[in-house]
Amino acid sequence: MRHVGLIAGAAAAALVAAGAITYAVAEDRGPAAATPSAASADAGFARDMAVHHQQAVEMSYLVRDRTQDPEVRRLAYDIAQTQANQRGMLLGWLDLWGLPKVSADAPMTWMGMGDMASGKDGSLMPGMATNTEMKKLGTLSGKQAEVFYLQLMTDHHKGGIHMAEGCVSACTVGVEKRLAQGMVDAQQSEIDLMADMLKARGAKARS
Repeated sequence: MRHVGLIAGAAAAALVAAGAITYAVAEDRGPAAATPSAASADAGFARDMAVHHQQAVEMSYLVRDRTQDPEVRRLAYDIAQTQANQRGMLLGWLDLWGLPKVSADAPMTWMGMGDMASGKDGSLMPGMATNTEMKKLGTLSGKQAEVFYLQLMTDHHKGGIHMAEGCVSACTVGVEKRLAQGMVDAQQSEIDLMADMLKARGAKARS
């Protein structure tokens, strides 16, 4: 499909630009700018989105082993590569700032939503799949695996967009805000694509 090809191109472009974006964060703030604190939105988003992205990568590689459908496999590969790359950038920024990659605070605290992160059955943040859902995906194959993956990833993207929009509003590092806006745009495009893919399989998003 043309849409999948466009996403693949965007993923490749993101990989090429990764190094420049990672190191640009220092220059973006200027020599006199203060490094973000551990409690800042910049650090909180970097930590939480790195965790959020990691599950998307795991989910995508799971479905690639459960179906031979080229469209789903291509989408899963693109999502895995893009989000693994972005995760590396987020963790790299934390290193650059000399900040810890984990926090004693609940996820989403930087958004004022720490009380929403129950962590029930492994779902640490909005949109994340539970451990039970991840195990179920690993037991399915063919069309069933495709539909469940597309439903889980649609939920995952919706949660990710909510977090990225929070960074666009509250983060102070320009390059991180731009990355977050790019996540919003790309993941919304993928949600639209996945809606079409679900429809083609006689299914729809869960919410």
